[in-house]
Amino acid sequence: MKVKILGPGCKNCQALEKEVINALAELDVPAEVEKVEDMNKIMEHDILMTPGLVINDKVKVSGRAPKREEIKKWIQEEQ
Repeated sequence: MKVKILGPGCKNCQALEKEVINALAELDVPAEVEKVEDMNKIMEHDILMTPGLVINDKVKVSGRAPKREEIKKWIQEEQ
């Protein structure tokens, strides 16, 4: 599983990264987690607001930091 956290490193981006890592650990799902801070690379995913979450090349959310339960649901959908 490939997970990308899109954002320049703001508070919400950091919160999203923490929640993603905790969700993966709780589900015991191995994943490659990548932080994407370069705005050109973020724009490749066609999102208008950060933070953004991409799982297996599918944008799951942008513009907000979702709760851990929501992240876990998306991870399970992509397994």
